[in-house]
Amino acid sequence: MINAVQSLAQGVFTSIPSPDISYIDLGPLRIHFYALCIITGIIVAVLMTNHRLTKRGAEPWVVIDIALLAVPLAIITARVYHVVTHWGFYFGEGANPLSALYIWEGGIAIYGALIGGAVGAWLGCRWTGIRFWSFADALAPGLLLAQAIGRFGNWFNQELFGLPTDLPWGLEIDPENPAFPPGLAPDTLFHPTFLYEVIWNALGVLVLLWAGRRLRLQWGRLFALYLIWYSAGRIVWESIRIDPSEIFLGLRTNVWAAIAGVVVGIVILVVQRRRHTGDEASPYVPGREWHPEGSVQSQDTDDFVDVSEPPTAEVGEGTATSAATK
Repeated sequence: MINAVQSLAQGVFTSIPSPDISYIDLGPLRIHFYALCIITGIIVAVLMTNHRLTKRGAEPWVVIDIALLAVPLAIITARVYHVVTHWGFYFGEGANPLSALYIWEGGIAIYGALIGGAVGAWLGCRWTGIRFWSFADALAPGLLLAQAIGRFGNWFNQELFGLPTDLPWGLEIDPENPAFPPGLAPDTLFHPTFLYEVIWNALGVLVLLWAGRRLRLQWGRLFALYLIWYSAGRIVWESIRIDPSEIFLGLRTNVWAAIAGVVVGIVILVVQRRRHTGDEASPYVPGREWHPEGSVQSQDTDDFVDVSEPPTAEVGEGTATSAATK
């Protein structure tokens, strides 16, 4: 009995179990937890970006107008990127090409999402008058947090895990799962790469919030730091993953993408630091500024004056009260 209890305790405390289910059925509607994680991440990113952009002086919820273009394009290009880099899954011998459309089964590539999302965000910023780099900086912490939340979808799907390990936090994978590597013992544990990325991204959110406030990173420099931080971690996690992937020059495609992410981040950081030495005056491009209702901008300053109430004269300032207002 004691041995049984010890074995149970060892199984509970020296490994991470994977969920037994990845979806729930509500009548005829099937809801996948993977999709719920992605949707939750999007909502969190929108809320955080709205808060940060509004504090800079943008119109409340203008982020929705930008997200209407950025989010759909991000999802589409994320799926396309995944399918292209895992071509054999969908168009190889014995594969079902229609499964390329089964996005609920997993397979959304972050770097594909960044490409499509950047195009959509640029179009949305042109539409609303928001500076693209102001939006990108406001988005960066929320985007990283959204990616951390989205990784739990991989946990529910029991996918994208790492090499076998005997570490106490090894991840349990159902041996019947199609992603379980053939030839390994059924009780083999794997590196929980989803958890590594969750922790790295959550820590990165704190770093970005601190750096944005303390170092006043603007003009896209905070987004550049996001690219460097996320991509540096992704190089490590991607290098220990064992799911099939296209290989170029000995490296997985996503490792190359992560390296490119670091390089692009450094380039943005250097170029924008040289181009812009001062603070952003406004999150809007000149001539597209939003003025809160009931306010006008002073001709001599950048301050807004509330004109919703008539000015009142103080006694002793040499002003008279109109008879009409007595």
